Amino acid sequence: MSGTTTAAVGLRRRAAGAGANRWVVLVVLCVSLLLVAVDATVLHVAVPAVTEDLRPGAIELLWIVDTYPLVCASLLILFGTLGDRVGRRRVLLLGYALFGVASALAAFAGSAETLIVARALLGVGGAMIMPATLSILRQVFPDRRERALAIGIWSAVAAVGAAVGPLLGGFLLEHFWWGSVFLVNIPLMLVSLPVGRLLLPESRGVEDGPWDVVGALMAAAGLFGVVLGVKRLGGGELGAFTLVPVAVGAVLLTLFVRRQRRRAHPLVDLRMFARPAFSTSVGCIVLAMLALVGLELIAAQYLQLVLGLSPLETGLRLLPLTFAAMAAGLAGARLLRGFGPRRMVCGGFLLTALAVLLLTAMGGADNAALLLFGFVLLGFGLETTLFAAYESMLSEAPAERAGGAAAIGETSYQLGAGIGIALLGSVMNAAYAPGLSSVPGVPASASAAAGHSLGEAYEVAGQLGGPAGAALRRVAKDSFVHGLHATLLVSAGLLLLGAVMALRLPRVMQCESAAVGLPAPREAGSATHAPPVTVR
Repeated sequence: MSGTTTAAVGLRRRAAGAGANRWVVLVVLCVSLLLVAVDATVLHVAVPAVTEDLRPGAIELLWIVDTYPLVCASLLILFGTLGDRVGRRRVLLLGYALFGVASALAAFAGSAETLIVARALLGVGGAMIMPATLSILRQVFPDRRERALAIGIWSAVAAVGAAVGPLLGGFLLEHFWWGSVFLVNIPLMLVSLPVGRLLLPESRGVEDGPWDVVGALMAAAGLFGVVLGVKRLGGGELGAFTLVPVAVGAVLLTLFVRRQRRRAHPLVDLRMFARPAFSTSVGCIVLAMLALVGLELIAAQYLQLVLGLSPLETGLRLLPLTFAAMAAGLAGARLLRGFGPRRMVCGGFLLTALAVLLLTAMGGADNAALLLFGFVLLGFGLETTLFAAYESMLSEAPAERAGGAAAIGETSYQLGAGIGIALLGSVMNAAYAPGLSSVPGVPASASAAAGHSLGEAYEVAGQLGGPAGAALRRVAKDSFVHGLHATLLVSAGLLLLGAVMALRLPRVMQCESAAVGLPAPREAGSATHAPPVTVR
C-alpha cells in the first residue's frame, strides 16, 4: 500500500472510530453476539427434557423451537432501520434488557404456552441486538482489510456460541432442571448492559426523510406470515391455517417492495439488490441456512435417541464442528484475500456438501471417527461460506445504510433457518412416518402416535412392552435413520445449488481507498465511497 493510501486509511479509521478503540468495540460486540448465539442453540439438547416436563404436542414443540427464529426474522428489518434513525447503540442496549427479562420468564415457564411467549420475547430482543452488532462493526471498521478480520473474529465468536450452547446446556441438564439453560443469559446481560453503555460509540445513518413506520410493520407482518405458514407446512398441516398466512404474508411483502420503490426515502434501499455481489451474498446466506440449520436439531436427536448419548455427551460430540467453524472464521480474512469471494463461497458450499454426503454413512451403531471427520468438514465449510457471504454483502452496502444492510443479512440468516427447520422437518417426517404404519402386533392408534417423533415412539413402545414394544422401538429407530439419510441428501442438493449461485460473486476482493483530506463522516454514518483497490 502506498504512503498516501496508508495515510488516507488511517484518517478514515480515526474519523469512523469517533475516539473509541475499534478493537475494544469489537470485543463488546462479540459479547453481544455470544449472548444471542448461545440462546439460539442451548435449547437443542434440552428438547427431550422439555418434552418430558411440559408435555407439549407436536405443534407446540415446533413452536417452542421455531418461535425464536420466526419472531427474530420478522423484526430484524424494523429494528435494523430503526437503529439507523435513533441510534444503533440505544437499540442494542434495549435489546440486552429485554433479552434478560425474557430469559428469566423462559427459565421458570410452567407450561408450553408460557415458554412459547418467552421465546417470542427473546426473538424480539435478538432482533434488536443482531443487526446493531453488524452495523456498528461496519462503522468502526471502514477499511475492508481490517473489517474482514473483524468479521472473521465476529463469526468465530458466533461459532463459539453455537458450541457453548449445546455443551453448556448438556452440563446444566446433568445437574439442574431444563430452565437453567435460559438462566445463563442473565449474567451475560448484566455484564453487557453497563459495559456497552460505557464503551460503545453511538452512530446513526443519514436522516433523509421520515422513518417509514407503515413499511416496517408491513415487512414484519409479511415475514411473519410467510415463515409461519411454511413452519406449519413443516408440521404436515395443509389447511387454511397454513395457506392463509403464506398468502397474506406474500401479499404484504409484495406491497412492501412496491411501497419502497415509490418512496423518495425508502426504509430499505432496494437498489442494493441490483448489485450482483449484494444480492448473491444474501441468496447464499439463505441457502446455507436452509440446507443446514435443521441438521443440528436432527443431529442432537440422533445422538441422544439413536445412539443413547447423554445431553453432555451430545454437546461434546458436536464440539469439533464448532472448533472447525472457529478456525475458518479466524482464517477467513486471509483466505478471502487469497481466493476472492467467488472461489471462497463456492468452495465452502462444495466442502459442506461433501461433509453432508459423508454423514449419510451414519447408521444405528455409533461411528465416532466418521462423526468427527464429518462434523469438522461441515463446520469449516459452513463457516467459510457464511463468512465470505456476510463480508461481501456488508462491504457492498453504503455506510449510512449499515443498519438496513445488516438487517437484510440477518433476516436472510433467520429466514433461511426458520424455513430450513420446516423444510427439513417435512422431509424427515415424510421419510420417517410411513415405516411405522404397519408394525406387527402394534395397534393402529399406537403406530399413528409413534409416527409423530422418535421420542414419542419410544414412549409408546414403553407403554406397550413385550415383543410388540421392542419391535416398535426397533422399527422407529431404523425409520429415523432412514429419514436422516433422506434429509442429508436434500441438504446436499441445496448446497450444490448454492455453489452454482456463488459463481455470480466477484472473483477478487475489492478494497476501498480514500483521498487525503476527506472530512470526517458525521456520526460515523456518512462515510464517503472511494475508488476500489484490487487485492489479489
